[in-house]
Amino acid sequence: MQAPQTLAQWLAHCARLHPATMDLSLERTAEVARRLGLRFAMPLITVAGTNGKGSTCAMLESIARQAGYRVGLYQKPELVHFEERCRIDGAAVAADDLVPHFAAVEAARGELTLTQFEFSTLAIARCLSCAPLDLVILEVGLGGRFDAVNAFEPDAVVITSIALDHMAWLGPDRESIGLEKAHVMRPGRPAIVADPVPPASVLAHARAIGADLWLAGRDFHHAGDRQQWRWSGEHGGVSRRYHGLAYPALRGANQLLNAAGAIAALESLRERLPITAQAVRTGLAQVDLPGRFQIVPGQPALVLDVAHNPHAVAALALNLDAMGYFPRTHAVFGAMADKDIAGMLAPMATLVDAWYCCSLPGPRAAPAAELLAQVQAACAAAPAGSAARAASVQACDGPAEALRSAVAAADRADRIVVFGSFLTVGGVLREGLPRLTAAHVG
Repeated sequence: MQAPQTLAQWLAHCARLHPATMDLSLERTAEVARRLGLRFAMPLITVAGTNGKGSTCAMLESIARQAGYRVGLYQKPELVHFEERCRIDGAAVAADDLVPHFAAVEAARGELTLTQFEFSTLAIARCLSCAPLDLVILEVGLGGRFDAVNAFEPDAVVITSIALDHMAWLGPDRESIGLEKAHVMRPGRPAIVADPVPPASVLAHARAIGADLWLAGRDFHHAGDRQQWRWSGEHGGVSRRYHGLAYPALRGANQLLNAAGAIAALESLRERLPITAQAVRTGLAQVDLPGRFQIVPGQPALVLDVAHNPHAVAALALNLDAMGYFPRTHAVFGAMADKDIAGMLAPMATLVDAWYCCSLPGPRAAPAAELLAQVQAACAAAPAGSAARAASVQACDGPAEALRSAVAAADRADRIVVFGSFLTVGGVLREGLPRLTAAHVG
């Protein structure tokens, strides 16, 4: 059989290697990394958590680049193209440049079977380790203890907010989930916990292994008013303050938690990667990450958010509520069947006047008809007299069709929100948003 020649062929090859999409263990990944001699000569930050990982990674990357460092970033999942997962110096790596690293993993794995995620993580890690970089940032995919990213030794870790998600894999409550994520910590290394109310299991694990724990609210703080905010930290007898910070370019009240954790992580590595106050200010002001409360210019207002669990959707609902008055809100909604769909719908039911439920690709996705039934149930459960009781609901074949239907039905002064999954937001991005909105406002 001829060896794959393109990135698409390699991804298809990886998908055929293992019967399961997830196989929670670390031994195979660690062994192939050993065979590859894969190690990072530059500082490495690992970012775990339930919500806010992507935003934290983007802020770390943006601040460090403003400080003059070359940065490599592994983030996931992609919205449109796989190569979005691997960024060097602020740009996605070309597909062809990833191919040699997939080939190297194939040669090294021998008799070992890897999942597609394990295989691609090793290939991207090898790509980043070979590049002339000053800092590498790796985003954990699921959990932490057995995630492929945990095969590498970080110099510092960040744990963002912890919420209920992937419970079939990680456990039934925040304590169980937190413990899985806490396993990215290392003895004696900085462990930044940005969740303001972390599970006790996270703190207990940090103490048990002797991690250098940095706690939000104890070792670092943030506060602000409507115009600006400030960060302060004191750890190991060293204090540092940043005043007069503009709010991050990523919208949403929850982004200050992520920004505070990102600053703390960089402060923990100050001896190796010193940063200036100006790099912090400019990095936060210019950070960009599509699909995180992203407001697309035009009329009607269009909001894209990859929120895909109840905690994230609750934050989305608060952010939508703070946007001001819109006559009607239209929601394009697609989700995975194994998510807490009822929990995701509850905070949105009273905000949405028209629902467009869409099917998504892949066996895990909930069919549009199933989502429609759950939305109808959520609307019926809304308080008597609520506008949710009169909300319209329809099923669509996919996100692009759902968005077209919403655009056609919306007035110029209305608002459309697309949420529920990376695949929902990615599905409309593939179609080309400027064309869709321009067609409506013509």
